[in-house]
Amino acid sequence: MTAFHARLMEMNGITMQGAMVLSALSAATLAVMTRGTPRWLAGGAGLLVLASFLITRLGNVPINGRIKGWAVTSPPVDHAEILDRWEIFNLARTGTAFAAFALLILLVLRQPGAEHDAK
Repeated sequence: MTAFHARLMEMNGITMQGAMVLSALSAATLAVMTRGTPRWLAGGAGLLVLASFLITRLGNVPINGRIKGWAVTSPPVDHAEILDRWEIFNLARTGTAFAAFALLILLVLRQPGAEHDAK
């Protein structure tokens, strides 16, 4: 499992940060361009993206730094607990990202003509 985490971190940093920035900018743009309920949905999605970013930066990233050190040395005795904590943060950020996506889908489906366009 530690080899998986080390490999994941090699590519994940830039990709995750870029996706979060684009998501936040998209939600903010929608919030500015809309009114009423769609604005609230877009704003809520933006806040959820921000929460996902904070969970990543304050939860996963510090643990990722520790895991990188394991490639040079060996995992500490409590490495399973550390990986479990990483997994909890990962589930939390996945949940907030999924909820943000769901709000944006709801926003699109609420647009006039969305039912007609979907057919």
